Amino acid sequence: FNSEGKGDSNAIVSTIVDREDETYTTETHNQTMNDGNEPSDGLDIRFSHVHLYVDRVCDLSAYKEFEDSLNLFQENYDEMTAGERIDEDEQRGISLDVDVGRQIWQSITEHNMDDNKSVAEEFASHGRDIVKQLIAGFGFRVTGCHVTSHTSTVVVTSKDANGIQIVVSAMKSDDENSDVEEANAAVEDNDYHHFAPSNIARFYHAHSNRQGIAVLAFEVGHQCLEGIFLRYSEHHPELVPKEFKNGPVEYGDEARVFEVFAYYSGERGTSLADEGTMLRFIEPITGAANTCKLPGIAPVDASFSRCHPAFFDHWVSNVISRTGFLDTLKDTLYFTPKVDFNAGVVAAGEAQIESTVTGNTASLNAEDGSSALSDQSQIYLPINNALTEVGHVHGFLEEIGQGVQHIASRVDNIISFVQEANDRRKIFGEGFTFLNIPRSYYGVLTKEMLRKGIDNIKDPSGNKSDDVLSLECAHAILNICTAEGVLLDDSSVDLDISGSTIQTILDSKISLEHKEEYLQNREEIVVIILHSRYVNMYNLLKNHLSEQSYVAIVRNQILVDVQTDDLLFQIFTSNILQRKPQDESPFFEFIQRVCSQCVGPDGCPKKIKPGCGGFGIRNFLTLFLSIEVTKAMLAASNAKRDGKMKEYEFAKRKVQLFTDQLNESNPLLTEISEAMTKEGAARDNITLSYKEGRIEDAKVWEEVTEKEASAKSLANDLLMECNMKYQRLMRELRESQEDIQ
Repeated sequence: FNSEGKGDSNAIVSTIVDREDETYTTETHNQTMNDGNEPSDGLDIRFSHVHLYVDRVCDLSAYKEFEDSLNLFQENYDEMTAGERIDEDEQRGISLDVDVGRQIWQSITEHNMDDNKSVAEEFASHGRDIVKQLIAGFGFRVTGCHVTSHTSTVVVTSKDANGIQIVVSAMKSDDENSDVEEANAAVEDNDYHHFAPSNIARFYHAHSNRQGIAVLAFEVGHQCLEGIFLRYSEHHPELVPKEFKNGPVEYGDEARVFEVFAYYSGERGTSLADEGTMLRFIEPITGAANTCKLPGIAPVDASFSRCHPAFFDHWVSNVISRTGFLDTLKDTLYFTPKVDFNAGVVAAGEAQIESTVTGNTASLNAEDGSSALSDQSQIYLPINNALTEVGHVHGFLEEIGQGVQHIASRVDNIISFVQEANDRRKIFGEGFTFLNIPRSYYGVLTKEMLRKGIDNIKDPSGNKSDDVLSLECAHAILNICTAEGVLLDDSSVDLDISGSTIQTILDSKISLEHKEEYLQNREEIVVIILHSRYVNMYNLLKNHLSEQSYVAIVRNQILVDVQTDDLLFQIFTSNILQRKPQDESPFFEFIQRVCSQCVGPDGCPKKIKPGCGGFGIRNFLTLFLSIEVTKAMLAASNAKRDGKMKEYEFAKRKVQLFTDQLNESNPLLTEISEAMTKEGAARDNITLSYKEGRIEDAKVWEEVTEKEASAKSLANDLLMECNMKYQRLMRELRESQEDIQ
């Protein structure tokens, strides 16, 4: 990590502007820095919607019937569990009783054997209707639609009128096998180009005949659209489709629309447009009333129950030329890089990628967390490219081509959001699963932890007088925990076990040799064992969360990161829009940004800028590793099912190597994150000290800055060594498997 934007190209550079103007920033992409051409007032732009092209969209009546069943379920559930309907905000903080919920859902859907069957069977993420997944999994509803002779479209949203909007379109069954030429020749029975079957056919043709997130749509301010058209026409005419060569298309009193291809098929200047993913810009006409600004969408009544508000945060692309896309966005939208994750650090085994987050600089400063949650004026577009011919990003590009990897949205309470999503899936047999995060990310029980205790585990002095237990007693307790099932196979503590149960087991199994020492420290031993479930999280967040919240984070596999005094919670769904289990495809991310209540020199709270908490410095590598772990676990499961034991053993060894890399990287990432936090705070104090004329204080803080920068650099070097080690080990494993075959 290099928060100065200097040093070698193998450093991660990852800090984001999220406080007052005097905050030190790291916009470090050398080739695409703002050269001063951006207008002083910026571009009036905000998130609008994403548009998915899928294999099938059901009739609106089918979705509304499904929503009605879910709303009836909620009414019956509330009556059975609480006697009366409680306030929705209070309700959203409570997990569902899955057993009771299943009984109620079965009674509602007993006439529908398909629904009952889906609950009984093991949940599979592939082959699903994304609209039903969103309705059941997150409590979203269909709030708009448009139907033509050839296509069906619905709009799925969260409860908040300004929140996430997902447009889903499909060809009708008679047109599903139409190729591009047939679709172009189809007689359109409406004037809305964005609902034409030719768009879906073109995307499928360019996207290896796969479903996907086809359009990223932005709303722009009055008189902005013409400038965007002129800049694309001047700098990137190859990206302008023939339908828009003459400018934006106006749809009566609804809106003006301009669309372009998002990426070049290769490097800029030497390749044509990639005719898959599109960028759409919408300029609403004054007086347009619809929540969804896409012209032609008819509003649909919807009744929400137990639904979290959700708002777009960032949209991520996998591309061939990262710098080419960065340049295009700079030329046309004045976007500039905010964060770089550079070569050599983001690695999982042999797989390596680079990533840059680009975007605008929104002028809005939120007064409170609620405003920061709902603001859609700050655009962030992370862009990934592969550096090696293995791994998820390379596989995505090879299998389906360039496109949107995932859509990230903010929620107000991620622990409650994810817990409910998991409960809903178990009850309804519909919804989403989430990426597998090894328990070692959160914490495992070790002899050293038992011996030294919670507070002394990081003490480098090795002063045995501070130890809780002797090494021999710690070893004996660890063996009992392993033998009696307190510990799982990965040395993590069972999340459902209680302190009293642990104590009962140890009381009955401890040997006479260690009994006196054990009884003297019994209470603390039980606390240590329970604490180990989330020890890595606790080292980051200390007492800012309750034990209940920590356990919920672990249970629901939520990732946690810290930047200065801000927190970032993240979780990633399993793949969506999959036809087969191992197909490369997009996914969703949900985050919660917890912005610190900083106070300025005048004693008043500082305003919160969008993006507080950054982009998961600590979690970026964890995500990359977890994707590979999940794929390897699926391969192992399939090989075992098919009796292919050599493939099973190979996949198991891959899982172990990825997990080992995560375990070894985790403390280094924590050290880097902590050093960056301290360095950032020291820089703020330097600025403040100079402003107030406290020169000596400023010099002290400069020494702190140098110390933390040095610690960060050392940990960064160790992380690079770790990644190189596992790159070698994974290559050796792959080559040994090739020799066997």
